[in-house]
Amino acid sequence: MILIFRAAVLLLFGVSGYFLGLRYGYENYGAIIAALLGIITVYSDQILKKVNVGTIVGGIIGIAGGILFAELFLVPLRILVREDLIVVSFALTAIFGYGGLVIGLNRGKGMTMPEIFRLLRGQGYEENLKVLDTSVIIDGRISDVCEAGFLEGTFIVPQFILQELQYIADSQDATKRARGRRGLDVLHKIQKMSNITVKIIDEDFPKIKEVDSKLVALGKMMSAKIITNDFNLNKVAQLQGVAVLNINELANSLKPVVLPGETMRVFVLKEGKEYNQGVAYLDDGTMVVVENGRRLMGKNIEVTVTSVLQTTAGRMIFAKAKEEYEKEEAKAAR
Repeated sequence: MILIFRAAVLLLFGVSGYFLGLRYGYENYGAIIAALLGIITVYSDQILKKVNVGTIVGGIIGIAGGILFAELFLVPLRILVREDLIVVSFALTAIFGYGGLVIGLNRGKGMTMPEIFRLLRGQGYEENLKVLDTSVIIDGRISDVCEAGFLEGTFIVPQFILQELQYIADSQDATKRARGRRGLDVLHKIQKMSNITVKIIDEDFPKIKEVDSKLVALGKMMSAKIITNDFNLNKVAQLQGVAVLNINELANSLKPVVLPGETMRVFVLKEGKEYNQGVAYLDDGTMVVVENGRRLMGKNIEVTVTSVLQTTAGRMIFAKAKEEYEKEEAKAAR
């Protein structure tokens, strides 16, 4: 169907160009030029798909502003000189027009249609927007990160996230109710911070049922980053080209680096999944698996790190009791 439509448009352009050229005695040239224009018109959708709408609008506004500025600059010159300023007029128009075009293209890059409409309504263009997910609000660590000054700017909280928090806070289950209320308290705490602006917006997507999908759609529409600790939301958002700030990834990246051969003191809390293993935890929650540590349960011991395993869920440290490790090393050195 699309091919038939394109062929019809090309034929229309060609015939129109032929008859227009016939009037001036250049029917062949008219048909060729019209056919070329028809090809450009037909495939313009393919070209425009690769160009951001904001870039086009920014370029148009920029070049228009540059030309207007050049004309305003020429007004006093024409009054003072009272001579023909064709060359000067052309030069100034070219310089300011090109300068405005470049600035407009750069400023418009990445802008979406809703942002353009907000600009036209005089609401201004906001950068560095971040959308908060329900899980990261309930988690609570986001407020500590903001308080430390590592995050600033505007946080967007859509009504459907507030409704989900309210629903959890009103749950019959005591644990869920406590989590929901903590989320509301965290949000209230962030609102009071001077370096953060929290905006509650009514934007909704009635055709989308899943809250995560709504967040991704909102992030795309507003060119905003999503702050979350949900692994699945993280992956879905990245697949759709939406930037994500994952609190869990931040926490993992801030954990101290532990290298094989280092010694640390741990409390063996419980037995591990494998035979004769003991499990301990560092202050930051990192699991330490102590080989042959089952017999040491309930004791504070010194262990030596044998290896470190980094997984999507976090980091695991494998270690042995220091004395056992030193004996094995001495035996291997003989």
